[in-house]
Amino acid sequence: MPPSHSILAPRPDSTPTRSIILLAVAGFASQAQVRVMDSLLPQVAADLHTTVGVAAMVVTAYAVTHGSIQLIIGPISDRFGKYQTVALTCAIGTVLVAICGMVSTLPQLALARLATGAAAGWVIPISMAYVGDVTPHDRLQQILGRYISGQILGQLFGQAAGGVLGDLLGWRNVFFVLAGLFAVATAGLVFELAVNPQTRKAGSRGGRGLFGGYTAVLTNPFARIVLIAGFLEGGLAWGAFAYIGAYLHLRFGLSFSLVGGVVACFGIGGLIYAALVKLLVYRLGQARLAVTGGIILAIAYLTLAVGPVWWLAPMATTAIGLGFYMLHNTPHPQVRVMQQNQGFLRFLPLWGAGWGAPGEHQFEWVIGGS
Repeated sequence: MPPSHSILAPRPDSTPTRSIILLAVAGFASQAQVRVMDSLLPQVAADLHTTVGVAAMVVTAYAVTHGSIQLIIGPISDRFGKYQTVALTCAIGTVLVAICGMVSTLPQLALARLATGAAAGWVIPISMAYVGDVTPHDRLQQILGRYISGQILGQLFGQAAGGVLGDLLGWRNVFFVLAGLFAVATAGLVFELAVNPQTRKAGSRGGRGLFGGYTAVLTNPFARIVLIAGFLEGGLAWGAFAYIGAYLHLRFGLSFSLVGGVVACFGIGGLIYAALVKLLVYRLGQARLAVTGGIILAIAYLTLAVGPVWWLAPMATTAIGLGFYMLHNTPHPQVRVMQQNQGFLRFLPLWGAGWGAPGEHQFEWVIGGS
């Protein structure tokens, strides 16, 4: 009898390439809208006649639900089928992202982003779990590496589009473009469900139930340290990053298009990490890799804060991307029990990002002191 956590038994000699490519398209669409507010925040604030600090409530709203939903998606997707769940949440995400472009007030936008986070939070982690289910073990790291590169490209596109398309078309139309990406992904996934029986398979619920795995995590002392570090990382790294676009626009007078290009350099740093990760782990080891990533983050943010010229910002933002992935990806393999409960690994960093980005007064103090 197969283990309860194995939903789809991978064929030893092949990988379902098309179904994974379509999941990568869904991941691209999801990640593109995750960080789009990094570039759109100053435009939204100006159009809705508020400050950037107050407008940042939309970042908090999204991050809190995107993070919170991680706690329940694993058991539910196992019960009803991973591929079906991704297709359904993509369809819901299409509607919700489009609604973000139709709102007329800031509270309405915050509510729309709150709902979008709860829907989009399912796409990437469940897709990665499905890839793990259907990919032969000897090819898993290679396939997952390519899938993660697609996520990073989606993030790069979203951040750049937020600036460039927002400048050309207005921030509302950016959401319509992103909704269109979600719609294309949904159509592809539905087609695959119709023609590929393997994608329609569902599995049984795990033996430990909804909360049994999380109890196992919380009783592991090192796991608790990793979780606390993840929360702080989310608040300090992601929360602060939400303000970079507005900071550059207000301090140096950069256009929204240029702001989008600078912010998108974060994705370039992620791609550098993806290309060099094997070498970095070999040369530094996992512990030193995390420490080095933290040091790079600190130096990069300090450069943004005190750098006298704007053209230092692209280099600093690229370094933030590299440092973030060096720090963020290192602790995951350390605790075996946490590998079976990835919801926690995504939950606390995203919650930290939500609570690290709400401060109108903190942001205005930084700008006023520059």
